[in-house]
Amino acid sequence: MSVKKFTNHLAKEKSPYLLQHAHNPVNWYAWNEETLKKAKEEDKLILVSIGYSACHWCHVMEHESFED
Repeated sequence: MSVKKFTNHLAKEKSPYLLQHAHNPVNWYAWNEETLKKAKEEDKLILVSIGYSACHWCHVMEHESFED
């Protein structure tokens, strides 16, 4: 029996870094006007996470902070 992975909004992005986070159990959105508009309409705070795919400490932070 296979377990379905959670997939967030980053799965449709082209950036290798964003794609690495497409299965984090965080409902990430890419940074764009649509995302900002949605956050304003829903009166939600925005958490910004930045990094790049070859960064060791970015992977450590992903594991320690964003994985289940």
